[in-house]
Amino acid sequence: MYREIDYEACQRYVRGESSLEEAQAVRAWLADPANELLAHYWMSQQTLELEPVRQADGNDPYDYASMRENIYARMQLESVPTTSVTRPAAWRRWAAAAAVAGVVAGSGWLVHERSQVVEPTVASYDTPYGQTRVVQLPDGSEVTLNAHSTVRYAATPGSERPREVWLDGEAYFSVKHLPNHQPFVVHTTAGLNVEVLGTKFTVYRRHEQARVVLLSGKVQVAFADTTRPKVILKPGELLETSDQNPGKVVHQAVQSAPYAAWADGKLVFDATTIADIATRLQDTYGVEVVVASPALKQRKFTGTFPSNNLDLLCENLAATFNLQIVRRQNQVILSNHPSSHPTP
Repeated sequence: MYREIDYEACQRYVRGESSLEEAQAVRAWLADPANELLAHYWMSQQTLELEPVRQADGNDPYDYASMRENIYARMQLESVPTTSVTRPAAWRRWAAAAAVAGVVAGSGWLVHERSQVVEPTVASYDTPYGQTRVVQLPDGSEVTLNAHSTVRYAATPGSERPREVWLDGEAYFSVKHLPNHQPFVVHTTAGLNVEVLGTKFTVYRRHEQARVVLLSGKVQVAFADTTRPKVILKPGELLETSDQNPGKVVHQAVQSAPYAAWADGKLVFDATTIADIATRLQDTYGVEVVVASPALKQRKFTGTFPSNNLDLLCENLAATFNLQIVRRQNQVILSNHPSSHPTP
């Protein structure tokens, strides 16, 4: 690559001042999915720098329909202008280049009609079953998404508002502390928000349950029900709530490492019931797990396995409990082996 791509290099590309070699490098950088969120953030910054307020004469430089035409035509990606471009053209060039790399589609840059300011861009990332994904945030923080999870991030230039993400599923957060102490907030649909300055923790939101486990630093959990006091977690503590019993909050000390082991490609079970293992397998691999009897669901298992090897886990479960395990397409059936005595 020509050089390490930075904000100034992208600005030169937008202004048409790049050399052919640098322009090719910028386009290659935009095409790399790992750079999507940073590209979002830089474009949001440039929007505010170029035209922070909607034009009074009604000529909207952020005409999204026109942007989409340029995006799909991709015409501006074929050559590098030798002269400076106007602001609207520069913005559309930025948007078109980024959208071809998969950045703009589905999110867009919107102008708020009443406040006449550009809304923050929201980028969304998800993971399929059986995979994890590391997302680098523009502030230097890092989010590791577990399988079948989604995170959305609001690119908010400046320090006047918190850094915000919205999570569905499970994620491990390593949040960078900023010199201006700008808060970082994780929102969930469970009626609780996790507020941090810089720390490492996991957030889980599935099956009508929500859980926060703190590995290092300090976090504060706030509830949508503002009559409930906020809870401050210390390292090695867990907070858990359930939609079925919204008035109950579990706050206790735990061994925190197993809750984040999946981020290192491991499944860790510590006296875990087969019922809970079945739920983990469904969440991780997208398979339906059928446990033949209620008594079998309550048996407990301990072990550590690579998360990319479902067969190995099944083999160990079968050997430990003398089970018969049948795989049928997207279904796993656990039952007592015919040669064994029924589970009491």
